[in-house]
Amino acid sequence: MRRRNWKIAATLTGVILTVILLRSCVATSYLIPSTGMENSLYRGERILVNKWSYGLRLPFISLWGYHRWGDKPVRKDDILVFNNPANLSQTAIDQREVYIGRCLGVPGDTLWVDSLFSVIPSEKNAPDQKFLYTYPRKKEKQLDSLLTILSIRPNVLLGQDTAKNVRSFSRYEYYLLEQALGTNNWIEPVDKEDSVDVLKPLIIPGKGKAVRVYPWNMTLLRNTLVLHERKRADIKNDTLYIEGKPVQHCYFMKDYYWVGANNSINLSDSRLFGLVPKDHVIGKAAVIWFSKEQDTGFFNGYRWDRIWRRIK
Repeated sequence: MRRRNWKIAATLTGVILTVILLRSCVATSYLIPSTGMENSLYRGERILVNKWSYGLRLPFISLWGYHRWGDKPVRKDDILVFNNPANLSQTAIDQREVYIGRCLGVPGDTLWVDSLFSVIPSEKNAPDQKFLYTYPRKKEKQLDSLLTILSIRPNVLLGQDTAKNVRSFSRYEYYLLEQALGTNNWIEPVDKEDSVDVLKPLIIPGKGKAVRVYPWNMTLLRNTLVLHERKRADIKNDTLYIEGKPVQHCYFMKDYYWVGANNSINLSDSRLFGLVPKDHVIGKAAVIWFSKEQDTGFFNGYRWDRIWRRIK
C-alpha cells in the first residue's frame, strides 16, 4: 500500500513539475481581457504564448537578473505579450501585469505620431507624400538658402500671387524646415485640414543608438531613462538633464519597442505606458486554443473556426 501511495505521489509530483517547466520555459496560456486587439483577437479568447519566439527569458528575474537564451529580434507587426513597463509598485519585472499588443516600431524605426502619440499609418501619410505650402515672397532668397543648407533639392516654385509664393514639400522636408525656423516659422500649409505640422517623427531607441531630444519627446525620453535605464534625468526650463548635465541626445543600453492596440480607442498601449524594453517581452502570441462568445450557454457560442488558428 505504501509503495502504491509513493508511486501516486511521485506521478503527481512529476506532472506538476512538468506543467511548471512547460509554463516557465516553453509556452503559457493568456486570457484576452478586452476588445483592444479586435479583429485579431476577441475578448475572452485564450491563447498560447511562445516563450522561445525571441529567445527564452529566464524566470525568477528578481533572483539572478535578466537573461535571455537564444536571443532573437522582435519583428514589426508581431503580437507581443509583455509585462507592464509602467508598474512602479512591483520591482520584479516578471511579476508585473501581463499586457498584449502589436509591435508598431522596432529599434531604429521612425514612426509618424500626432500630439497624442498615435501612430499615423505610412500608407495613409507617407513621408514622401507632397503637400502645398505658402510663404511670403520677400522670403524667397532666405528659403532658397535654407533649402540648400538642408539639401532639399530639387524644389521649384509652383505659383505666386502679389504677397505669397507656393512650393510643395514632403512631410520630412517640412519637418526639417520647421526645426530650422523654430518659433519664427513663416511657412504655412495651403490646406489647413491637411496640415501635417502636428505630426512628429518618433525614432524608436535601440541599444547604443542616439536619439535627438525635442520638446515634444522630452518627457517620453526622460521617463524611459528613469524607469528602464536607471539614470537620473530631469526636465528644467525645457531642457533635459541626465546625471545633472544638459543634453541634446540620449543614448540607451536596451532595445525598445512601440506597441499599439488594434482598436485605437483602447489606450492600453504605448500611448499610455511608453516604450516597451526587450527585457519586458515574454513572447509572441502564437495560437488561439479556446474561443467562445461572451454570455452564451455551455453548449453554444463556440467559435470552432478560430480554435487552433495561428495568430497574425
